[in-house]
Amino acid sequence: MEQLKRYAIFAAVVEAGSMTGAAKALGMTPSAVSQHISQLESLLGLPLLHRSTRRLNLTEAGEVVWQGCQLLQQTLNQTELRLSEVRDSLLGEVRITAPVGMAGQPLARALSPLLQAHPGLCIQIIADDEKRDLIAERIDVALRVGTLSDSTLVARKLGQTRMLLCASPAYLARKGTPRSPADLLEHDWLAADMLSGGLTFFDDKGQGHKVKPKPRVVCNNVLPLRQFTLVGQGVSLQPEGEIAEDLAQGRLLELLPGFRVPPMEIHAITPQREIPEKVRRVITALRSHFAEPLGTVPARP
Repeated sequence: MEQLKRYAIFAAVVEAGSMTGAAKALGMTPSAVSQHISQLESLLGLPLLHRSTRRLNLTEAGEVVWQGCQLLQQTLNQTELRLSEVRDSLLGEVRITAPVGMAGQPLARALSPLLQAHPGLCIQIIADDEKRDLIAERIDVALRVGTLSDSTLVARKLGQTRMLLCASPAYLARKGTPRSPADLLEHDWLAADMLSGGLTFFDDKGQGHKVKPKPRVVCNNVLPLRQFTLVGQGVSLQPEGEIAEDLAQGRLLELLPGFRVPPMEIHAITPQREIPEKVRRVITALRSHFAEPLGTVPARP
């Protein structure tokens, strides 16, 4: 890095035509500029400048170094242009990791308009319920549902999803319909592992009713639980938006409508606060889909 600095000072001397002019442009003293040039000449083993009281002229070696400095400047300009494209354009790839249950329909609905509007934008989706290393795997955005834990990552709140208790008509015909949270203790519970400690229902008065049904099936993803629910194997909590069609078609029925569990918050996690424009637009599209105002909080992956 020190050597690059000396080349930059040499280029400033050539452009200014004098040590004094370069020193003024660089905010240095003339003696400091002269010292750096002498060190560069000593390093290269050749004089670069013919010094006189009136002006500086390039030696043959100085001409070679000056041409190299110009090529280096062109490379830097091209690099800055490419970086501005990475920062400001909607071209290239955005890597997203999301739970399996969110990686299908929610992402397709949220991001399809953006992909249609920008043909040069590509999305790589890593559907995984395990938490990925964003930095090691160069992941731009991670979608997380539920409570976050502390970390140095940055979380942007996208919204929240309401969780509905549901079962199939066939199951209810066989086992009966629960009328209160306590009744769930007598039913076959299909549980997400994040709720293994039980759950609390709140009634219309805000009073909490905590229950811990014994699970018949436990899974780390709601999609398999939904399938077990649809085929009549028990009762489960499902994201409202993901079972809307099943409810409308009567394949599932909502249970305990007078009780609610707290909604699950949805966050977009990024490795850094400053993000390229294409990543920002992806997050904006996700926030619009989940209909929640802008907000940034400390991330807890």
